[in-house]
Amino acid sequence: MLRGSITFSQIKRPTAFMQVFAAMLVVLSLAIPNAATAQFSASYNFLKAVKDRDGTEATKFLNKPGTVIVNTKDSSTGETALHIVVARRDATWTGFLLQKGANPNLQDKNGTTPLMLATQLRFIEGARVLLSKKANVNQTNNQGETALIRAVQLRDSEMTRILLKNGADPDRTDTLAGLSARDYATRDRRAAAILAEIEKADQEKKPESKERFFGPEG
Repeated sequence: MLRGSITFSQIKRPTAFMQVFAAMLVVLSLAIPNAATAQFSASYNFLKAVKDRDGTEATKFLNKPGTVIVNTKDSSTGETALHIVVARRDATWTGFLLQKGANPNLQDKNGTTPLMLATQLRFIEGARVLLSKKANVNQTNNQGETALIRAVQLRDSEMTRILLKNGADPDRTDTLAGLSARDYATRDRRAAAILAEIEKADQEKKPESKERFFGPEG
């Protein structure tokens, strides 16, 4: 055998450095998933607390410095805590989450915002609270529908009135049929009261006429 050559048994035997390096890789591979798991666990537990109406547990998460967990989303539905409480028509929790910084314009996987959900459920009080916290009244879902279009389709006069007073655009068209809230109201013979609300809003938006008055000299 040549001097300085390495035997097969020496190749198989790992050096101390290789053993340490391998151990470090194992530690890193375990640490990264654990961090992701911790984040997932926090989001899951916060949303669970909201679903369970557990104010004490939810507040623990919300009071952590620098946290943005109030806007975390369910991984399967895309719903936020705000979606969850609006869906159960819970005005107390809706106001609480908004006070804690919940974004009223986040959408679920269907593009539905909490305001759209409140409209669908005829949750008037919830809609008022959301609009007072700058909910985008003209935001659209995945089909291009606005909250106003849904209110018109439901023939909900009160919701229609509230949305219009908060700047809802009756002429914005959806992508499903290319129709606007005004179009839907006009086509629906049973929606005369809804169309009247839209026309009333049109009149209220018109600026006062400034008539010119001429003196004796013309």
